[in-house]
Amino acid sequence: MAMDAYDGAVAELSKLISEKAGLKSVAAAKINQITAELEASSKSGQCDPVERMKTGFHHFKTEKYEKNPELYSALAKGQSPKFMVFACSDSRVCPSHILNFQPGEAFVVRNIANMVPPYDKTKYSGVGAAIEYAVLHLKVENIVVVGHSCCGGIKGLMSIPDDGTTNSDFIEQWVNICSTAKNKVKSEFKDLSFADQCKNCEKEAVNVSLGNLLTYPFVRDSVVKGTLALKGAYYDFVVGTFDLWNLDFKVIPSLTV
Repeated sequence: MAMDAYDGAVAELSKLISEKAGLKSVAAAKINQITAELEASSKSGQCDPVERMKTGFHHFKTEKYEKNPELYSALAKGQSPKFMVFACSDSRVCPSHILNFQPGEAFVVRNIANMVPPYDKTKYSGVGAAIEYAVLHLKVENIVVVGHSCCGGIKGLMSIPDDGTTNSDFIEQWVNICSTAKNKVKSEFKDLSFADQCKNCEKEAVNVSLGNLLTYPFVRDSVVKGTLALKGAYYDFVVGTFDLWNLDFKVIPSLTV
């Protein structure tokens, strides 16, 4: 029931009450009914978070878990993913959904703008721990950094003033990890619109992240040995495309004394 209809009904009932006092209880009941209908109507378009999670898990359990007992029995004993994936926290770009990864196939790290920071034992220890575990313990064979269209994190990076002024507690400091991508795009594509510059930066930031991966000694060693491959990717959900590429790092073994 629309709000104007509700207000009109209340007005009519109020008038009726003033004219016929004997109908007061009937009118009050009617007002309560209308109020309940209005509240139910307003809630119908909303999502009950608890119910949504319950129904979601029920669907997963009946349609996937119970139909694949061998898979989940094996996963209960351990994991051996072939992929490590860096993806954006953006709700539109879930890598398992996009690439149809099944449980156990991909070890995933998601953050703002799918960035890989350089090796730093204190500043970025959370990401470092994930990379170390994936490479040294899980023995993943591929690390894929997936950029995407309409990335808010990249737009934020491209919007940071040249004087470095920040307006957030965390976001701008984080996205500055790929400031070299921003600088390259601003220099090489200065004649493009801001939107097109952002799109180019979405891809170039992936390359910066791939380069940052090589600052981790165990990543570099695995790449040199040929047991690990690094790949860049770009998912454009506007047109429905997925691009994948390799970079020729020309990595040489570390010198030992």
